[in-house]
Amino acid sequence: MVCTYLARAAGLKVQTMNPATHSDQAAPASIAGAMRRQIALYPPLAQVDRPNLKTEEAAHYLNRRPQTLRAWACLENGPLRPRRINGLLAWNTAEVKALAGVTA
Repeated sequence: MVCTYLARAAGLKVQTMNPATHSDQAAPASIAGAMRRQIALYPPLAQVDRPNLKTEEAAHYLNRRPQTLRAWACLENGPLRPRRINGLLAWNTAEVKALAGVTA
């Protein structure tokens, strides 16, 4: 409420949420849609047969943020060491599987 008051005092237009049109039941459908997109982007790690993974893919499978893996590469202090191919980080799939505990 205080933020709304300050925004109006500053001359900004404030949109308020109408409880009659807002539905909390729409959230599960959007979450389910996001999960389907996530599954489509990243197949199960056991099915991946490429020799290397991109940083975003490795981060997904290791349940880490991509920036964490980039920090591991930069500081060379993480459990994995990536290869650098034309300036891009390539994470060894077998090492990611071993760290994630996936048998392949």
